[in-house]
Amino acid sequence: MFDGLDYPKSLDEELFNTWLENGRQSKLSYHYLLIIWDDFESDYQPVYLENRDQLDDYAKHKVLNSRESLVAAYDLYSESRVV
Repeated sequence: MFDGLDYPKSLDEELFNTWLENGRQSKLSYHYLLIIWDDFESDYQPVYLENRDQLDDYAKHKVLNSRESLVAAYDLYSESRVV
């Protein structure tokens, strides 16, 4: 997943599925999973969000800081891509 010029490393589908499951199983009421690319680590990181307002804030900025960028966002329950 996400293999290309912007992200030189592919995201393992099994790891992605684990992140989805971890978000659904959390005692916090997460609804969204964000996939973040970290240039410093050269790896993907999960970010979990509780509501659409938080997701909209991330989606507006695309770049979280100088080393992180938003790759995609998924609904944890339908597993559909929302950003």
